[in-house]
Amino acid sequence: MAPSAPSINSTMSSRMATARPSSYRHKSEKRGMTYNIMLVGQAGLGRRTFLNTLCERAVIASPEAPNPETANVADPMKFDTYEVAMEEEGTRISLTVIDTPGFGDGLDNTSCFKQLQDYIEAQFDEVLVEESRVKRNRRYRDHRIHVLVYFIAPTGHSLRELDIELIRRLGEYVNIIPVIGRADSFTVEELDAFRANVMRDIVYYKLPVYNFCWDETDSEALVENREIMDHIPFSVVTCDEVFDNEYGSVRIRRYPWGTIEIDDEAQCDFALLRYILLNSHIADLINYTEDMLYENYRTKKLEVGGYGENDEEEDDDEEDQALSASKKQDSKSKAAAIADTDGGGDVLGKFDSGFDN
Repeated sequence: MAPSAPSINSTMSSRMATARPSSYRHKSEKRGMTYNIMLVGQAGLGRRTFLNTLCERAVIASPEAPNPETANVADPMKFDTYEVAMEEEGTRISLTVIDTPGFGDGLDNTSCFKQLQDYIEAQFDEVLVEESRVKRNRRYRDHRIHVLVYFIAPTGHSLRELDIELIRRLGEYVNIIPVIGRADSFTVEELDAFRANVMRDIVYYKLPVYNFCWDETDSEALVENREIMDHIPFSVVTCDEVFDNEYGSVRIRRYPWGTIEIDDEAQCDFALLRYILLNSHIADLINYTEDMLYENYRTKKLEVGGYGENDEEEDDDEEDQALSASKKQDSKSKAAAIADTDGGGDVLGKFDSGFDN
């Protein structure tokens, strides 16, 4: 089993393991917490094993061997949803994970970016519609994506155009946490160099990845979050095998030359990342989605839709003008009818003079 609260280094305190009485997580410990994660990355980067290792159970079964006759044909991207009931440190979590098989497998991946953006926006739109109802549904299930875990291919160089475009297009809608898939492909020195190159690209292109230090009001948490920022992008190694030894059960990945214990933070960042996603920062990710990302989207959506106060006043003026013109036309029609039947030219003149004045 994975440790519940891995330390980043000796200077970090254990305060994150205890929910504050006023925190979102504390209030949700009894009634449960709705939490949505999206996994995005090309095939072969370990999304399936990452989800199974994250949830400590076989959520996604092992895939069948591909058909050799159609192996060269790229399948279109789709959204696979998995719901998992979990409990972490006494907090019940209703976890929904959206996997995106087919992303980045084609030569032109423009449609993938649009599909992802449309999907995330659709969840915002559902909440916007629900908020506008006179009588809201008390059992409404929030499907907004609280965090997107993006798997970077271990190329050994830097970010690709595919990576840059995805983060740039989706960063204003969702919290993006970049991870290095198959990090065991590197030596320690290669991993450090690749991580530095990725961070250099993130800074150079001003890519909006999730900033763990967005809340600067808590000085103690700020120190811890700055230490976490040093691990971005997180190096991830996952596995399906549990090994029992004299010290208990450990999760390992076997190689011809030895094994990697994935919960050992000296070997990879998986234990730290799991602790962040399902424990220490779950409330921060939810709050930032609701208070910042969604509110920004809602404001833009309502402005484009013409629901601002100025627009409402203009609409009222146009309705008044239209109503006045309609009344004037009706009065002229009645006067014309009287003139035709009674020869009442004087009457018609009175109606006309009245409107002309």
